[in-house]
Amino acid sequence: MGVRDDQKQATREKVLEAARDLFNDVGYEETTIRAIAERAGVSVGSVFTTFASKAEVLSHVMEHRLADLYMEFDRVLPYLRGSTADRLCSIFAIHYEFETRRVKLFLAHIAASYSPSVDPGVTPYGRNERLTDMLRDVLAEGVTRGEVRVDLDQQLAIELLKAAYAWNYRMAALSGGKGDALAMSAAMERQIMAIADGWRPR
Repeated sequence: MGVRDDQKQATREKVLEAARDLFNDVGYEETTIRAIAERAGVSVGSVFTTFASKAEVLSHVMEHRLADLYMEFDRVLPYLRGSTADRLCSIFAIHYEFETRRVKLFLAHIAASYSPSVDPGVTPYGRNERLTDMLRDVLAEGVTRGEVRVDLDQQLAIELLKAAYAWNYRMAALSGGKGDALAMSAAMERQIMAIADGWRPR
């Protein structure tokens, strides 16, 4: 059983690596399970034995990738300074810097959130609990510091922030998949400042 488990894990890693590169190189729609299998050097059946669908493959690729990003956040979050808006700008700037290294992959992740039939094993953009928790923590600290209204609907504010973050990837989509982290961060900063007008104590 140990050998079989090792083989299954090795196949899984090959599939995820192949899929990550294909999603980023040619996009999600153009990538097929057959292409993933060929790139990974495994059979199509092996892919379907491990994952239920292409959407689930993408979800696991992003889960693995975002784990690396949030390891970086664990290191830097204690050192974020400035106002509530400043801290949020820093969080999203780090996201843009990380994700623009593989823009088409992240565009696919966002696109999956608009699918009318999301498989149970799929976690599209917007359902990332780690990002939600980070934003909630910053807003809660803002309440404590007197920068954010006590009666703010924090969940609504978080949804607005995540929607603005995803919307800015239109720049990357319109430029053929070339992401400009600085331009997207600047746009996000303007959006955060506009949203902040609604959470400041009156």
